[in-house]
Amino acid sequence: MKFKLLSVLAFALLPLVAQAETLRLSVTTSFDNSGLADVLRPEIKKDLDIELELLVVGTGQALKLGEAGDVDAVLVHARAAEEAFVAAGHATHRREIMYNDFVIVGPSQDPAGIAKANSAAQALQMIDTADAAFVSRGDDSGTHKMELALWEGAGIATHTLGAPYRSVGAGMGAALNTASGLDAYILTDRPTWLTFGNKGNLVMLFSGDPVLFNPYSLLPVNPARHSHVKVEAVARLEDWLAGPRGKEVIEGYTHEGEPLFVHSAVAE
Repeated sequence: MKFKLLSVLAFALLPLVAQAETLRLSVTTSFDNSGLADVLRPEIKKDLDIELELLVVGTGQALKLGEAGDVDAVLVHARAAEEAFVAAGHATHRREIMYNDFVIVGPSQDPAGIAKANSAAQALQMIDTADAAFVSRGDDSGTHKMELALWEGAGIATHTLGAPYRSVGAGMGAALNTASGLDAYILTDRPTWLTFGNKGNLVMLFSGDPVLFNPYSLLPVNPARHSHVKVEAVARLEDWLAGPRGKEVIEGYTHEGEPLFVHSAVAE
């Protein structure tokens, strides 16, 4: 009887012993919309016994969650904001993991003629000159930060664009849906565009300018600010993402044979 009771107790406790450790990460909507998160999570759980709990928001909000200690690490794509985050002591360091690029999509008839542009700045100037509709995420995300930097680089203040410029305050998928409905131009990351299902009349019109480079980095939250963060588990996750298994999984994620992310972490 005692043996049976011990067996029952051992069986009841087994799920507690085998339960994976949970890590909370704030990540960008473009990272999630691309589909890569769905590929990475099961592989990370299998290899590291770590369950990723993702808080999917824009880069600005993702960094605020890290600053507040609501997550163990942040994965975003806005280098200047990331470096400021580290400099302010909110993260121990910045580790670049991978990259892709931004592209400009718009109506197939291309009323502004940006397919012939020689640079991203010229493409935006042509959109402005044509008074063509443009959808902005307007959500302080990495994509939104890049878009504003591109307008500035083109010498155009967004407040001068008037009604054709629509700021929607939404994630990448929702913003693309709006652009599709309005036949408008929009800046997006390549993976989200390629995997987006509601393209409507939109097509990719401009890409390839080096300023459209889009790196993603991991920022471990500083335990000196928030002692509860899971430092050891984040370090294991970072090593995995930066190592050969991370490279294999990240670059193995493709769309119609085209890799959507390029692994760029340097082994330490």
